[in-house]
Amino acid sequence: MSSSHLTRFHKWLLQSPPIEWFDLRLRDLMIGALSQGPIPQHIAMVMDGNRRYARQKRIEVAEGHNRGFEALAQMLEVCYRCGVKVLTVYAFSVENFKRSRYEVDTLMSLMKSKLTQLSEHGELFERYGASVRVLGQRELVAPDVLEAIDRAVDLTKNNTDAILNICFPYASRNEITIAIRDTVNDWSQPIRERERTFSQSHIESHIRLRNISNDASKKQDQYSPAPSAISDTEDSIAESTLPVTPADYTELTTLKPSLTYPDPESIDANTLSEHMFITSNPPVDLFIRTSGVERFSDFLLWQAHEKTDIKFVDCMWPDFDLWQLIPILVEWQWKRRKAAADERVARRGMRLPKKSD
Repeated sequence: MSSSHLTRFHKWLLQSPPIEWFDLRLRDLMIGALSQGPIPQHIAMVMDGNRRYARQKRIEVAEGHNRGFEALAQMLEVCYRCGVKVLTVYAFSVENFKRSRYEVDTLMSLMKSKLTQLSEHGELFERYGASVRVLGQRELVAPDVLEAIDRAVDLTKNNTDAILNICFPYASRNEITIAIRDTVNDWSQPIRERERTFSQSHIESHIRLRNISNDASKKQDQYSPAPSAISDTEDSIAESTLPVTPADYTELTTLKPSLTYPDPESIDANTLSEHMFITSNPPVDLFIRTSGVERFSDFLLWQAHEKTDIKFVDCMWPDFDLWQLIPILVEWQWKRRKAAADERVARRGMRLPKKSD
């Protein structure tokens, strides 16, 4: 039997009702077992390898990207069923604009069609209470694609149980640069102090006081009344017969209040985080990149932190599914349990009484 016949037989066997039923039950069992342990609250994924997948399968590049979107839909359901709260995916980099015009247009068209499908058939997001957020430089996106993005975001805006962040088009250095620029702009805005209000008699008192001081300084240049003396005689000055002109009122009442600025020393990491595209999300617990490439490619450089686990998987994104995710999650859970056990041992050691000599 030729290899092509074996491949067709293998596909037929996997798609037969008994095998499909067994596969579904096994998936449910594995997801249930995983959800019993600690689960990453925020997973970031670089969906890499669609083009190479297309070359390997000898199909059009557009079909490779289309299967990549199908893999994303399957991964969303797996992650949400396991208990993941936030999934952030790298759908389109700013650097991708350097690719051929045909491929860029294909990706934009796919994004538009998939988000339109989401707007028309949002059962998956309704089932898990997930909201869609498309993050990146909107000014680089065509108006018709932006319309589809805004429609999908508006459709799911009331869902609060989970989040899907689609970075499109995105570059972490651009995000950090924009956040710094917005922070500087905010901290450059003056804070207007509260204006003080005075009664008419109080205003007249201060005007007469000023006129008396000016008149006295003209007669005796070295004379300067002490502040205490001025305040002690303020009531008597208010009864003075010195004239108060309309110009005096205008000069006093049109004085601008003093301005202060925010203290730049108060700017910290949280301040910048509030100005990022991705805000109000848990820190990235798990960073996954497919296709065997081991680099970040300018993705979530700010959001990754000292406890972020990084996994590079030698698997093209359209082939990435539950069975590739299971060992990653099991390892992540093992590390968390071990860290928690080590912390408990350390705390017990700190509480042990010292032995007497």
